[in-house]
Amino acid sequence: MNKDQLIALGLSEEQAQSVLDGFGQMVPKSRLDDKIQELNTAKNIITKYEIDLEELKPKAAGNEALLQQIQQLQDDNKTAKDQYEAELAETRLTSAVKLALTGKVQDLDIVSSLLDKSKIELDEQGNVKGGLDEQLTTLKESKSFLFVPETEERTLPKGTKPGEGRSSDKPISIGAQFAQQANEQSKSTEKTPWD
Repeated sequence: MNKDQLIALGLSEEQAQSVLDGFGQMVPKSRLDDKIQELNTAKNIITKYEIDLEELKPKAAGNEALLQQIQQLQDDNKTAKDQYEAELAETRLTSAVKLALTGKVQDLDIVSSLLDKSKIELDEQGNVKGGLDEQLTTLKESKSFLFVPETEERTLPKGTKPGEGRSSDKPISIGAQFAQQANEQSKSTEKTPWD
């Protein structure tokens, strides 16, 4: 979504900009799906090349130059595959960390760069399962300005807003409020003008 689409949905310009600032670094699902498809296609091509090279080995028996070339191609494919898997694991880890930090920190990139990612563990679904909370606790102590302050529910004294101080969520009518106040006053030991 862009700013114009958010304004068309009824947000003010400031609200639309705030949404874009907060979520501007997110990748649309369609683009993510395209990249996943590209990676799967590349993985299938590499697998096919490995199979083709294995099939060529027996046919090249006796030709040492061709065998060396096949071996070099197999080594290159293995290196490319290992590099691909390492980059994919790094991308998964970075995405999981950023997802876990969303809404908790002021700047995702700065905080994620301060973390030791080798200590962070992911579960089978790609979610952070350990190693992050300890690092965040240490960072909060040393660099608390990087974190969004936790909102505490403040209680205001009775009477600052109509109906405040009640324990139930049901609205009380003005008449019921007057009756409640009168009952509370009648319980007190002071004499009222009506006594």
